[in-house]
Amino acid sequence: MEKNQINLQKLQKKLRKELDEDRYRHTMGVMYTAASLAMCYSLDLYQAQIAGLLHDCAKCIPNDKKLKMCEKYHLEVTETELAAPFLLHAKLGAFLAQEKYGVDDADVCAAVRWHTTGKPDMTPLEQIIFIADYIEPMRQKAENLALIRRVAFQDLDEACYLILRDTLQYLKKGSGRIDQMSAQAFDFYKNKTGHPDS
Repeated sequence: MEKNQINLQKLQKKLRKELDEDRYRHTMGVMYTAASLAMCYSLDLYQAQIAGLLHDCAKCIPNDKKLKMCEKYHLEVTETELAAPFLLHAKLGAFLAQEKYGVDDADVCAAVRWHTTGKPDMTPLEQIIFIADYIEPMRQKAENLALIRRVAFQDLDEACYLILRDTLQYLKKGSGRIDQMSAQAFDFYKNKTGHPDS
């Protein structure tokens, strides 16, 4: 991606019009957390900031509109997404990152695409957006948050495992639907990090 192709400040102003106040604050937290992780792991800082800014660009679109937009733009909708349309914001966000916000970097769009469910064998950029979304400073309620925040700056794979483990446990306790990609991602990182019995 050309370093000056997308102006970060202009992108922030554009997003502020699309997001409610809480979502915008969360977005800024994810951007700064992703940038911190990128510095820690010597990843591209600009990619991390752009992906962090855009990860929830479709979040505030009403669910019925999300479904209509996916149909209009021929984006596949799974049974899980049909039952829980809020999950579509990642897939739709990746599309809008390219079409509305001018991102032509496939790695950035993929990081937006997988930030909610995760997937097996994520790239480091995909991992840091997935992790930053979970640990940014405004997040307070997740179990083991202090541990995961610490681990995130030591081992990306372990942090992904812990987030996926806790997320699946939380969904199993409640009525939340478990996306198959999250289950597959959990199995992948469970095995990769040597937690076969968890």
